[in-house]
Amino acid sequence: MQWLMRFRILWGIHKSFHNIHPALSQLRCRSLSEVGAPRWNDYEVPEEFNFASCVLDYWAQMEKEGKRGPNPAFWWVNGQGDEVKWSFREIADLTRRTANILTQTCGLEQGDLLALILPRVPEWWLVAVGCMRTGIIFMPATIMLKAKDILYRLQMSKAKGIVTTDTLASDVDSMASECPSLKTKLLVSDHSREGWLDFRSLVKSASPEHTCIKSKTMDPMVIFFTSGTTGFPKMAKHSHGLALQPSFPTSRKIRSLKTSDVSWCLSDSGWILATMGTLVEPWTAGCTVFIHHLPQFDTKVIIQALLKYPINQFFGAPSIFRMILQQDFTSIRFPALEHCCTGGEVLWPKDQEEWKRRTGLLLYNIYGQSETGIICATLREMKIKPGFLGKASPPYDVQVIDDKGSILPPNTEGNIGIRIKPARPVTLFMCYEGNPEKTAEVECGDFFNTGDRGMMDEEGYICFLGRSDDIINAS
Repeated sequence: MQWLMRFRILWGIHKSFHNIHPALSQLRCRSLSEVGAPRWNDYEVPEEFNFASCVLDYWAQMEKEGKRGPNPAFWWVNGQGDEVKWSFREIADLTRRTANILTQTCGLEQGDLLALILPRVPEWWLVAVGCMRTGIIFMPATIMLKAKDILYRLQMSKAKGIVTTDTLASDVDSMASECPSLKTKLLVSDHSREGWLDFRSLVKSASPEHTCIKSKTMDPMVIFFTSGTTGFPKMAKHSHGLALQPSFPTSRKIRSLKTSDVSWCLSDSGWILATMGTLVEPWTAGCTVFIHHLPQFDTKVIIQALLKYPINQFFGAPSIFRMILQQDFTSIRFPALEHCCTGGEVLWPKDQEEWKRRTGLLLYNIYGQSETGIICATLREMKIKPGFLGKASPPYDVQVIDDKGSILPPNTEGNIGIRIKPARPVTLFMCYEGNPEKTAEVECGDFFNTGDRGMMDEEGYICFLGRSDDIINAS
């Protein structure tokens, strides 16, 4: 980890920005808000888009021109007192180095698949953005996976590479002979291992000169494995369009992030929430991503971090807020905290009310899936309706439908659906990779059937009533 903290010195030796292009000419975007990343209207889809070059490099250029404040873009801490702070210029440099490692050292090419199985360590962000720069499709996965789960993912995806830590390296070695597609293995560790490339050593010596691919918006970018609660996990493949969502005006209003904000999204690195909530959304806004390594969930550590650091935006699952409320305090005031969001599980109205009573803060709901990103949300400017998820978030047209795809009247229970005809939303998954039958199964008339049950009131607020499979199994 020391190399990360010393990198600021190394980076100062070679500052190269030959590959940064001004956002206005490169993107032909519709508008900029003073200093702000490029944005489109809620339903506009540019032909070309790459988050690394269009957004991250834009902020690096703003820093170079003195048009962004001194806050770091990335702020990582752990329980041992280690701390890493990177600017956008440093991230741009490091991710170009990573891109060169992936293509030149590992021999990976655009369209190849790379399994990314890391905990909350800074290298996760470098590899994810490095893949975006090269067109390599990354596949995040939780480090909680067992050997059989890793084998399943490597075989199903035919991944050509993997990035992981010492903890899982032996498991990968034991199954390598069963994964003929696996050609390269990158280890993130302070120790070397036979048969593995040392990522930390390579990034020090890698060239910072790299030209980002000109990806089409609909070129594949990332694959998320679904939770597998109703069968084997499916590979939900997303295009670069997924990373466009936070650039849409309505999506920006969900958390209304500013460049001065410090955002902590507490998600396992294997889920879509990590990609969106700890990378794409906050960096689109140009704000600081705060990360605590937190190898084991510890409510006291979370509370201490919220008290110690200037975190003013906090996003986590309802269970996190519930466990904080279970601590022994009648009221608590986090000095910097202004806005709290939750999603991924059912939020009980009593927890929402108790959080407000004891912290003085509102708790806003967000709803989405591995296939969709954010489907609907309660924006900061909207009233909170306890028990409701919020309203549809563009580019999605969300309706409650019956089993044939017909829209149901207000306050009627049905399937939560997303309109895919006449035009499929750019942020919706492309397909279940290698599984056209399952891809076809979730299409219901003009809609994608999320598999979740719900109802919509007269104001357009959506209430979640459970998974279809759960309801069927319980009946």
